[in-house]
Amino acid sequence: MELYMIIVFFVFGSVFGSFFNVVGMRIPNHTFFDSDRSYCPNCKKQLTWIELIPILSYVFQLGRCKGCKQKISVLYPIIELFTGVLFALSYARLGLQFELIIALLLSSMCAIILVSDIRYMIIPNKILLFFLPLFILLRAINPPHPWWSPLAGALIGFVVVFVIILVSKGGMGAGDMKLLAVLGIVLGYKGILLTFFLATLLGAIITLILLLLKKVQRKTPVPFGPFICMAACVTYFFGYDIITWYTTSFF
Repeated sequence: MELYMIIVFFVFGSVFGSFFNVVGMRIPNHTFFDSDRSYCPNCKKQLTWIELIPILSYVFQLGRCKGCKQKISVLYPIIELFTGVLFALSYARLGLQFELIIALLLSSMCAIILVSDIRYMIIPNKILLFFLPLFILLRAINPPHPWWSPLAGALIGFVVVFVIILVSKGGMGAGDMKLLAVLGIVLGYKGILLTFFLATLLGAIITLILLLLKKVQRKTPVPFGPFICMAACVTYFFGYDIITWYTTSFF
């Protein structure tokens, strides 16, 4: 039964991931309501149901549009897989309890921001403003210990990036600052500090790899939002274990 539920959450997550691809692609350029149906961005052909099966459609079509044979961005199946794994992990770690709602919303927001920031280097205010009141309400209903941790997390997330922006004169963006503030509500003050550390570490490693592979140049801007989102998910699901290991190992 447990495995069955994990599979169900993975399937639902991958389906939602397909929708989050559309949201992340369309919200930044204000085309979300242009069409009720998904379509190929190259030839504008409306996609049939068989072309919309998460992950599998990309595999069966060999990563190309059935109409114009244009290559489909690998970002689509990655986000579908990413969201499916996060939904399944949410259930596996939390079960059917109230906190599961927060986990699913966090996974959803991170998936959308991954798409928009990778594609356009934008973290849309509309997305943050949609999820912020939900996180505040849910944390108010189910407060953590200590109760002030979400407020401190939001403040720390905002202030840390604000200082970096001032010192570096634009080394990070305002979108990153607002994203960390929203994540602080979910993760609390310890979680947001760990998230920032992991995001910086992850960003440095991946950027170095991209430089070595000559995929980017030294002055090529690299979006930081995806690293924040990935670090936030690691912190949310495994942060307590990481902090416990660190404190017991080094103190």
